[in-house]
Amino acid sequence: MKRPTIKRRDFLRSTLFATAVAPFLPSVVPPTVFGQNAPSNRIALGLIGMGLMMSGHHRGMLGRDDVQVLAVCDVYRDRRERAKAQTEQVYSERKTRGDWKGCEAYNDYERIMERDDIDAVFIVTPDHWHAIMSIAAMRSGKDVYVQKPMTLTVREGRAMSEAARQTGAILQVGSQQRSERAFRKACEMVRNGWIGKIHTIYTQLGEFPLPQTLPEEPVPEGFDYDRWLGPTPWYPYNAKRVLGNYGGGWRCFWEYGSRKNGDWGAHHFDIIQWALGMDHSGAVRYFPKGFEGAKYQSHVYADGTRVWKNHPVRDGHMIQFVGETGEVMVSRGDRLDTIPATLKDRPLSPSDIHLYESSHHEGNWLECIRTRRQPICPPEIGHRTATICHLNGIAERLNRPIQWDPVKEQIIGDEYASRWLDRPRRTPFVI
Repeated sequence: MKRPTIKRRDFLRSTLFATAVAPFLPSVVPPTVFGQNAPSNRIALGLIGMGLMMSGHHRGMLGRDDVQVLAVCDVYRDRRERAKAQTEQVYSERKTRGDWKGCEAYNDYERIMERDDIDAVFIVTPDHWHAIMSIAAMRSGKDVYVQKPMTLTVREGRAMSEAARQTGAILQVGSQQRSERAFRKACEMVRNGWIGKIHTIYTQLGEFPLPQTLPEEPVPEGFDYDRWLGPTPWYPYNAKRVLGNYGGGWRCFWEYGSRKNGDWGAHHFDIIQWALGMDHSGAVRYFPKGFEGAKYQSHVYADGTRVWKNHPVRDGHMIQFVGETGEVMVSRGDRLDTIPATLKDRPLSPSDIHLYESSHHEGNWLECIRTRRQPICPPEIGHRTATICHLNGIAERLNRPIQWDPVKEQIIGDEYASRWLDRPRRTPFVI
């Protein structure tokens, strides 16, 4: 009779109990059997999208003893082979022999989803692949770390959030500013009313060059361009279309995202949502630059709080909250300033709102994989922030205001704009 098998991720979770009882077991049992970094307790990872943004995640995971990278995936052959070689070199140096092999390199992400020995995946691809890959991963029993913005469209976000709820997957959105002390403290000051009611918020996102019509170029050998395009419309290959650099590349094109609203907007709008206590809701009106003579694009919450995009921010900060009795300015690099100046040094009292504290975004996700606690930026929060990005993008692209019902998740009174809540997908690249 065939012996029943236990999936590796189920065994991983069962070690939570084993670790608790290990001190009471006979001493002949080696401690490494139940230790956090025991081979059976390491989280097995697959990494998808081995470009610029993944490089930091890859290095970080290779530097940890409690995880192991078993597979890498990219549509660029050279990238995936280089990542495979780097992974195996690092692990070889930790072994008594220098010939460790055990990291596979794939062109197709589906190969990772088929593997029962992989517990979780990093998805660090262009935005148009996030939802398809994340939902496939969750349905195959894997936990997910997906880069921001969580999705390409509003409807994808709802589908991802529902998939996480149905499968019980731990999904962390890469809005890592939530795991930085200054941003958390800024949000706590705003949430606790230390500067009175907020009426205006300024934030800097920067600008991308306008999308270009590009001439066709030969597709480089070893690059699966059709799979890079995936569900998006077919366009002739040009290197500028697929580059991921900050000065241009794919983020400039509407086909693959919401331009700056989906780039830096996914970071700063997320912090604004957190500060306003709107993680499960959002703004109700979105205005393009130039509407009624406005110099900047904006969106407005139901209570009248207005967020201005690319408006100058005091002292070169990234975000500025303006309240009835003071101001809070915050940026990366642990920069935090307030008016009055002494406010930033005021400690929270026990009766104040204390927000979810994480000091390391990836580490928070890994901890939550083990405990099954929700991470600091789970899919519903990521979906609501991405919705802010997408609706700003729709208003910008159509050059007209958008009215939004955050409860029904519907655009009000604009049938054409409503079509942009989702997008057609090329077959076979469907959710």
